[in-house]
Amino acid sequence: MSVLATHQRAGPVVWIGIVVTTCTLLFLLQQMLFLAIPFLLGIVLYYILLPPMRKLLRMGFSHSVAALLVGLMFVLAVGLVVFLIMLWRSAPSESWQHTLSVYLAGGLDFVRHTTQALEQQFPFLKQVKFARNINNRLTSFTGGFVQKHLTDILVSVAAWLPSLLLAPFLTFFFLRDGTRFKKFLARAVPNAFFERTLFLLHEVHQTAYRYFQGLLKLTILDTAVLALGLWAIGVSSPLLLGLMAAVLAWVPYVGSIVGCMLVVMVASTDAPNNPMVAYLAIGVFIFVRLLDDFVFMPLTLGRSLHMHPLITVLMIFIGGSVAGIAGLMLVLPLLGVVMVIGETLGRLITDPRLRARHSNAIHLRTRQASVDLVK
Repeated sequence: MSVLATHQRAGPVVWIGIVVTTCTLLFLLQQMLFLAIPFLLGIVLYYILLPPMRKLLRMGFSHSVAALLVGLMFVLAVGLVVFLIMLWRSAPSESWQHTLSVYLAGGLDFVRHTTQALEQQFPFLKQVKFARNINNRLTSFTGGFVQKHLTDILVSVAAWLPSLLLAPFLTFFFLRDGTRFKKFLARAVPNAFFERTLFLLHEVHQTAYRYFQGLLKLTILDTAVLALGLWAIGVSSPLLLGLMAAVLAWVPYVGSIVGCMLVVMVASTDAPNNPMVAYLAIGVFIFVRLLDDFVFMPLTLGRSLHMHPLITVLMIFIGGSVAGIAGLMLVLPLLGVVMVIGETLGRLITDPRLRARHSNAIHLRTRQASVDLVK
């Protein structure tokens, strides 16, 4: 039995319940982002570290030892990355505020040249003062951005750091006690529904595993292709830019726009007198997004969640309206899990054979408990 098979048999009542439950959970998660974000990061890390954990288990290690070894390897890898970053940044360089101001100025110059070129090609734009209006709006928006708004953003991020430190601890306990927790849930299920409940737990786990593994593969592919394209046109730090844009793409629509703006700012700053580099960077970014839609996503995420594209798009918009950016990030994995639970519970409730078995089991237990009371 597959998720796709249960999806084909799910009725409108079940799907209404799935959508309503997903929206309710998104609303609740928005109210508890202080715990939801580290919990989500812990789940992501769990599914990233699960393959090496399984390899250690097949080698004969216990769950506790395997979880400890995987956790230590992860901590050492993070420490090595931090050490390399510190070595890279040890050389004297300009402050990050000045660097960001330079990139913002490069992006504004690119927009200014582009709007002026559009006015030369289309005279009616010059009549409505298109270039001047756009430049005035951008200048007023970015004026003092580094000194004012960015400081507030960094303070907010610093306030989140204590909660984000929960993610590694959550990951460790997910790895060590995940199987024990599933057994604990299974023991509370009546015997008549036991087999279907095991199937439910297995499918929830497999859906989340396929989604996050697909997301990781998609991020690696996006980073590699985008870095290769940016390197080919001469943009600086192509690997870092590719990784940042790929991670930002986790947020549907909004993340892709921000990633494209970041790439354009760096490209226009690297070649201020050659706007063609920025145009090529935009072309590379669009090409990678098209590869995502038609090649990469069907091979990764498309195989992880068996959903109709219309439902996926609608739920993305609903998730954004209900819970903002957090909703955009959480709606698809949450919908996938709720879909599996809802469809399986729908089949459990509507199966007359299982209900009859459960009723008969209750009747037999009642008779057995009262057998010595009958005179």
